[in-house]
Amino acid sequence: MVARIIEASHVRDYIVHLTFEDGTTGEVDLRAELYGEVFEPLRNPAYFVCFRVNPDLHTITWPNGADFAPEFLYEKVLSAIVKK
Repeated sequence: MVARIIEASHVRDYIVHLTFEDGTTGEVDLRAELYGEVFEPLRNPAYFVCFRVNPDLHTITWPNGADFAPEFLYEKVLSAIVKK
């Protein structure tokens, strides 16, 4: 299965609500994932909210080129659903 994000919205802090093409939806907290040079700017809450869904990459991206693999985000959503 190919994970493709079709909608994303900011919830609070570093939490994003994602909707995937297969209908799976859920929230992911990306705070612990914001390490490394490309993700450092995302630690600024005002910059973090500047993401968009890139229709070519099928994931969320930021103006500085940072992104997360849609498969990684899909697994995080599924893990959060299982924990509930």
